[in-house]
Amino acid sequence: MPDFDWLRNATTVLCFDGATGTMLQEAGLPAGMSPELFGLTRPDVMRGVHDAYIAAGADVITTNTFGGTGHKLGLGVDVTEVNRELARCGRQAADAAGGRVKVAGSVGPTGQFLKPMGTLTPAEMRQVFHEQILGLVQGGVDLLIAETQYDIAEIRAVAMAAREVFREVGRAVPVGLSMTFERGATLTGTPPAVFAAAAQNLGVDFVAINCGLGPDEMLSLAEAMVPALQIPLLVQPNAGLPQLKDGRTVFTLGPDEFAEKMRPYLQLGVRMVGGCCGTTPRHISALKAVIKDVVPAPCAGQGVLHLVSRSRLVRVAPFLPHVVIGERINPTGKKQLTAEYQAGELQLALQYATEQLEDGAQVLDVNVGAPMVDEQALLPLLTETLAARVEAPLCLDSTDPAALTLALDRCPAGALINSISGEPGRMEILGPLCRDHGAPCILLPLTSKKLPVTAAERIAIIESLVQQALDLGIPRANLMVDALALTVSSRQDAAVQCLATIRHCTEVLRLPTVLGLSNISFGLPARELLNATFLTLAMGVGLSASIANPHATRLKEARAAAEVLLGRDTNAESFIAGYTNWKPGGEGGGTSGSPAGGGVAKKSATTLKEAVLMGDKSRIQPLVEAALAAGMTPMAVVNEELIAAITQVGEKYERREYFLPQLIASAEAMQHGFRILKPLLDKAEAEGEKVHKPVVILATVEGDIHDIGKNIVALMLGNHGFEVHDLGKDVPAETIVRAAKERGASIIGLSALMTTTMVRMEDTVKLLREEALPAKVIVGGAVVSQEYADRIGAHGYAQDAVAAVRLAKELTAARA
Repeated sequence: MPDFDWLRNATTVLCFDGATGTMLQEAGLPAGMSPELFGLTRPDVMRGVHDAYIAAGADVITTNTFGGTGHKLGLGVDVTEVNRELARCGRQAADAAGGRVKVAGSVGPTGQFLKPMGTLTPAEMRQVFHEQILGLVQGGVDLLIAETQYDIAEIRAVAMAAREVFREVGRAVPVGLSMTFERGATLTGTPPAVFAAAAQNLGVDFVAINCGLGPDEMLSLAEAMVPALQIPLLVQPNAGLPQLKDGRTVFTLGPDEFAEKMRPYLQLGVRMVGGCCGTTPRHISALKAVIKDVVPAPCAGQGVLHLVSRSRLVRVAPFLPHVVIGERINPTGKKQLTAEYQAGELQLALQYATEQLEDGAQVLDVNVGAPMVDEQALLPLLTETLAARVEAPLCLDSTDPAALTLALDRCPAGALINSISGEPGRMEILGPLCRDHGAPCILLPLTSKKLPVTAAERIAIIESLVQQALDLGIPRANLMVDALALTVSSRQDAAVQCLATIRHCTEVLRLPTVLGLSNISFGLPARELLNATFLTLAMGVGLSASIANPHATRLKEARAAAEVLLGRDTNAESFIAGYTNWKPGGEGGGTSGSPAGGGVAKKSATTLKEAVLMGDKSRIQPLVEAALAAGMTPMAVVNEELIAAITQVGEKYERREYFLPQLIASAEAMQHGFRILKPLLDKAEAEGEKVHKPVVILATVEGDIHDIGKNIVALMLGNHGFEVHDLGKDVPAETIVRAAKERGASIIGLSALMTTTMVRMEDTVKLLREEALPAKVIVGGAVVSQEYADRIGAHGYAQDAVAAVRLAKELTAARA
């Protein structure tokens, strides 16, 4: 096991360095040139940046490899070599400091999305990071940090690629994952607590927040993360929020003020600090002075198992409210569901998912195991569909390792694996799969020898499985135990032995437990009565979760009552709310007393508007055909159904009810509708029904290679009836204005993500004036503001794609 003690057990708060890009810009980085390639050609400049931060007191310096993936460096570049050489530059600077300083290999986002949001498969994404991380490790970095990430699925690809490289080279270094947030969530809708839990599940060595916000704005994010973390947290804010002065972007916080504003993080228990955009060696020097006498607090996280989806966190522990894992997406004993699975259909499974969440399930058990069902095809398909439709975490239930592997790749943030038994080879196959995907797992005390009927037999198997899991590098916090409910109809002490097993796991092993409740009553009458009574007894000795039918009335009642009696329902508020009108015999209560469900499920779309709102491409064609058959014209379908729906999507996005995944899914569903209608629209136009589409030119300005935001704007504008011409990234003002003239553009949309390139927007505005073109300019990007738009004479500023559409409509309406 590699020695990471310098990080995990540091006796002082560690200080990372600050911004690199602005320092390179001041040292002569040409507009439009990759900072990485510039650093490669000017190692003297790069060494000067590292030396300046070391002199300022930084304990960790960061390589100039933020854009070091193949997608950012471009074709024909040896990605591994570039990263290796830039890592060596940092290594040389650190070594010259006498070994006091560590080197962090920076891994930035690819600018791409994984399927179904984007085009890359998980394997392709991992390969992109593999070639970069290989160079960093070969170059001698002491740790890796994935910075300014915005998609939880991509950070998992980084962690998995790092493990692959470590195995390949026979050397491991600590790994940290850092995300950037806006308005309380990442671009793809992940809140900070969910990110922290997902990263921790991956077994990384620290988590971080960086960029986008200043120290004041970032504090609430750290407050949401620290309580759950059992690993260190690194915080790297910007030097305040950027402002434009005399044509230059400046940050508002000077070194001393920045350092003072970092004190609350130290009181919170943050163990590592540093700076991002706008911070300089002077900021780091001031920060170092503030932290020099601070003893880092121990990580505060309790022994809680975290189940996560892209946007939802479910915490599982004996001292927390009981978690219900809905069992009904399981074909056992369900002829209709089995028949649908055999036909490759999912309608009934999706219906059961919706019903279970409405009944209070927080997690969904996903099982497609039935005769004549291709699990390796159907389990990944159902998993991907559910991950897009519900917010609840998933529990993947299969005996087929290949099917589980494929399905795990379809879960953006991992899933609970049900289960790993003590059968020979089972842990060796599934353990690494759970470890690498950051997937918590249920340990099942079964071997191929005989059924363990006593608590002692089960405990021996469980303790062996726990040790095997730990030896494989699975975090202890990712382990859960199935206490194995056997039927009391065949063995009278079955319930007693199960309760003794739960108690041992709770009090001695300190692990959460789960049960499939229905097994206990098999072969007996009044099964729900037995199940409910057993649930109450099991909760009393520490049962953390159950795999059950959440609709069962007696189980709901037993669970609600037990939460009151165990002191976990504060002032009995939930019980009172749900059971005020309760009557014996199951009448008059309980319907609203269920715990909050794990997420919002989308029912099958019955109208075209619903299909767009749900992002359900599969329902678009039949609903378009139905609308046409009902007498609607193609243009009416577009205006009254598709555009009306996507407008609602935009409103939901602005209210933070939808995030980027839902926005993209809905936009793609609408595009599918357009493609179906296009031949009819073209025919109508040819016959005289002219359709006017305002022309929009979009571009990321010269020197900037970030284009995700622009691409989303292009997608949304196209769906709202604009004719969009996307010129790509790193586009000079002359090219933009020439395209606007040739196309007769009504709107020019300009994007910039970096403070060093946003000034190029003004070049386009000035040239547009000189050419006396009537096009209106909209600007946007993470560093851009309304104030900046006003200063350069742009006609508007759009915070996001939805705002860009609304502004484009207003500006084109004004021209008309």
